[in-house]
Order: sequence, then structure tokens, then C-alpha cells
Amino acid sequence: MNNKVLVITGSKSDQDFADATAGMLDKLSIEYSLEISSAHRHPEQTVKLAREAASNGFGVIICLAGMAAHLPGVVAANTNLPVIGVPVPATLGGMDAALSMIQMPPGIPVATVAIGKAGAKNSAVLAARILGLTDKVIAESHSSYRNSL
Repeated sequence: MNNKVLVITGSKSDQDFADATAGMLDKLSIEYSLEISSAHRHPEQTVKLAREAASNGFGVIICLAGMAAHLPGVVAANTNLPVIGVPVPATLGGMDAALSMIQMPPGIPVATVAIGKAGAKNSAVLAARILGLTDKVIAESHSSYRNSL
């Protein structure tokens, strides 16, 4: 069953945001793997991660990226799994990253959450909603979290 989340960040400098995603995935008891792989500096590795994610048991991919933010788009172009983009406020308050994620061409969508740590946390919650459609344990974990708010 593909009930894990692959979290990819393009740079070590995004670690605080990746930690916010990971913390929420931990809270929701969702198994995940965190990889640092830049669409520009490590294109082959990034494509390999995307193409092999489903066969490695992942059901959702979360990509955190700032500036030009091509990471979520490159990943979405190389997988059929849902990709959630988290804009990191590296420049222009994160608006450049957000716009690059929401302006994807037809057929290659990236679900995009809010800029920064709020979005990083919500990416995990959205992943739980997606995985919860087929995993009762994750659905119950998500429901408990929602009821605690």
C-alpha cells in the first residue's frame, strides 16, 4: 500500500520548513522520507526520486522550494502521484515561488499551499487527507487532529 510521503526540498537552507512538514507528519503518524534534491543542481537524482516514488511505497510527494521553485513542477512532470508544492520565502516574500507552482501547464498540476511554515504544516495535513481516502488509520489520525483544533 502506498501510504508514505516523500518530502523533497531543493536545498539545506529550506530545512526549517521541511522540519515543519516533518513535525506535522509525525503528529499525524504518517511515515515519510526526507530528501534534499535540487531540480537544478541534481536533476537526474530528482527525476529518479519522482519516477521511483510509487514503486517505493509513496502515495504523495511534498516539494518545498523557493526562488524559481521548479522542483515541484519537475517532480510532477515525472510522476503520476499527487505533488504538493510548498513555497519557501527565499525572495520576494515567497510570491515568486508560489506563482511558479500555481501556474503549471495543463496536465501537470501541483497542489500549492500557503507560503512558509503554515503551508509546510498544511502540506502534511493535505497529504493525510489524500492518503486517508484509502488508508483508514491515516483517516482516523487526520480526523483526531481536526477534532483537536
